[in-house]
Amino acid sequence: MSLIRPRPIAPQAVAALQQAGYTPLQARIYAARGIADPQELEHELSRLLPFTLLKNATAMAARLADAIAAGQRLLIVGDYDADGATATTLGMKGLAAFGAVVDFIVPNRFEYGYGLTPEIVDLARAKAPDVIITVDNGIASLAGVRHAQAHGIEVLITDHHLPGDELPPALIVNPNQPGCTFPSKNLAGVGVMFYVLMALRAELRQRGVYANGQQAEPNLAQWLDIVALGTVADVVKLDANNRILVEQGLKRMRAGRACTGIMALFAAAGRYHGRASCFDLGFTLGPRLNAAGRLDDMSFGINTLLATDEGQALQQAKALDQLNRARREIEQGMREEAERALLAVDVADRYSLCLYQPDWHQGVIGIVASRVKDQFHRPTLVFADGGVDGVVCDEIKGSGRSIPGLHLRDALDLVSKRQPQLIRKFGGHAMAAGLTIAKADYAAFAVAFEDVCRELLDESQLTRVIETDGELPADALQIATAEQLDRQVWGQGFPAPVFQGRFRVVEQRIVGEKHSKLKLSSPEGMVLDAMRFNYAEPIPRDIQAVYKIAVNEFRGERHLQLQLEYCEAV
Repeated sequence: MSLIRPRPIAPQAVAALQQAGYTPLQARIYAARGIADPQELEHELSRLLPFTLLKNATAMAARLADAIAAGQRLLIVGDYDADGATATTLGMKGLAAFGAVVDFIVPNRFEYGYGLTPEIVDLARAKAPDVIITVDNGIASLAGVRHAQAHGIEVLITDHHLPGDELPPALIVNPNQPGCTFPSKNLAGVGVMFYVLMALRAELRQRGVYANGQQAEPNLAQWLDIVALGTVADVVKLDANNRILVEQGLKRMRAGRACTGIMALFAAAGRYHGRASCFDLGFTLGPRLNAAGRLDDMSFGINTLLATDEGQALQQAKALDQLNRARREIEQGMREEAERALLAVDVADRYSLCLYQPDWHQGVIGIVASRVKDQFHRPTLVFADGGVDGVVCDEIKGSGRSIPGLHLRDALDLVSKRQPQLIRKFGGHAMAAGLTIAKADYAAFAVAFEDVCRELLDESQLTRVIETDGELPADALQIATAEQLDRQVWGQGFPAPVFQGRFRVVEQRIVGEKHSKLKLSSPEGMVLDAMRFNYAEPIPRDIQAVYKIAVNEFRGERHLQLQLEYCEAV
């Protein structure tokens, strides 16, 4: 069972929003997300926080301008998730437009692991760079930075992850580094790269590069579709600044002005770009892009985003779609194995869950951790062997997801401080993190992690609290409402609206072997179509439901459909 409760709302905020012209429903929804000033909902680019507030952005821009003027070779070292891929793509497009000689490499997650390691530096040396620029990584790459410098390669770090106790000896742009007063700590890696490009354009303007008109000044807005995709896919908090970036990127997609690769991803997924939404970015395009890094090589995903030929881009996007289908099949098998393993565990008596199978796929453990966490509402770490291509390895790699109340990276840091021998490497955020441990230490680590979770969480936090936007008036149960809500910017920290209500189930059947298709009767006598995805158990006759409203398109017709997130008998 879960606790269902409406989100708290400040009445004065509702009044201010209605006075500004928002409908009562919109005012209620926005006020429940902490919006008190209507200006916080204005998404013009002019309202972006200035790059001058981001520590070292101006200094890095000056260094990049010098490198461009001198014709130095720049090499971007990316990361293998959607944020890393979009940040790499943005760096490639942006720096080239400013006149840089630039190339990229991205580590294969199975061979090299995460970040700028000495091994990655050795790989980079084959391209003879003068300067390495990290995107979406680098803040923890102490050894890698020193290794690069020892071989005469300068390193510039752009990252957004939380720093450790020691920073690499390099110029760093990261809103979460000590001494950075940038008000938004939630920029994704691609957002940090966008801000560096903003600073670089200002630096080149100041140097008079565009004064004589011989060189065209790039319009940074042309890349906001890439920024939006990476920001949503990385599940960073959508604060006011990030919402501007995402809204502007969505506008470009809807207008058909996204880059060739993103348009191809829409086509391969069978989604219409003219109604692009945050759902598309987070659950359609993002997973297809991520599939390259999870199962193959993220260079393929990056090259799809960099493609300029429509036919080539579509062919590559279709290949990513196939990779994503394979990923889903692997994930389903791993989830079933995880559920069987948990049958022998008294989950109710646990504050955390650790799962490990030697043959699990390294690239999918993070998704499985997320699914298990959602199902049992416990901080969850899932491990797989660290070997590559069947090579025996004494390490296992873990990926974790957390629940409100437990900062996962801090919890791992506490384990590491208490038992330094247990964790070889770790890093991440409050809600997601990764780590490497010795295979022989798995049992000891699981005990240590459980102990820390018991200290940091209280029992009440182990009950899932489902916050809703209250009951939806009967006259709002229509396609127009669903379309209006779908076009808004929703995501982490600014969740899409969900509503609660009582219904009678008048019809139910299983479709696709694992989904429940329903007809529900409302207290007002309305009969509504509904779906509960990935749920094939019988649903009680009378239910209290938590749901989203959506538009179901089938054979050219569009109907209102409720998507049940949760239901219980009443």
